[in-house]
Amino acid sequence: MYRPAHFTEDRVPVLHDAIRRLGFGTLVTSGAGGLAATHLPLLLDADAGPLGTLAGHVARANPQWRDMQAGGQALAIFLGPNAYITPSWYPTKRRTGKVVPTWNYLAVHAYGEIRVFDDPALLREHVSRLTAAHEAARPAPWAVSDAPGDFIDAMLRAIVGFTMRITRLEGKWKMSQNRPAEDQAGVHRGLTAEGGPERLAVAEIVASRAASRAGGGG
Repeated sequence: MYRPAHFTEDRVPVLHDAIRRLGFGTLVTSGAGGLAATHLPLLLDADAGPLGTLAGHVARANPQWRDMQAGGQALAIFLGPNAYITPSWYPTKRRTGKVVPTWNYLAVHAYGEIRVFDDPALLREHVSRLTAAHEAARPAPWAVSDAPGDFIDAMLRAIVGFTMRITRLEGKWKMSQNRPAEDQAGVHRGLTAEGGPERLAVAEIVASRAASRAGGGG
């Protein structure tokens, strides 16, 4: 991923937190048929390896898992909040006119090697952990054990699990850090005024990154 210095994020705890918050990624692999990609939920075990390990599953009918079985490098992409940025929000536009539109976004790339598994007990453990992670905050969390055993057994036979031990982890927070403070403030005001969950999320990150820079943080 192309990462100019002012957009680079390499702090592992920050990247892990983003992966957990996003939860959903794109797994890219290469095989005999060329590149393949699947969009899927991924679970992070931060303590399994220096950079953590991702776990997920795909449909057994999905041919991508056979590419995974053959080994080789894989890439998991997590895309966070993103929004179009109009140059009209930049105060510097009125003085110089030397501005262009851009797009702000947050992205995390995790690289590693895939290991495939289809043991029923391991698959049950995996989907139970994945479900618990996303149900925990609900008033009445649903659990895999709530469904009939034979039904879950049939569902497990229809999927293949995998783990990916992360060997390289990269983050990019492109949040107007290359603009003067007054333009960053203008972006924050513009996004907030337009509203919507995605724009408001980007506005919050723009403000937090600007405050961090002002305070001498990363």
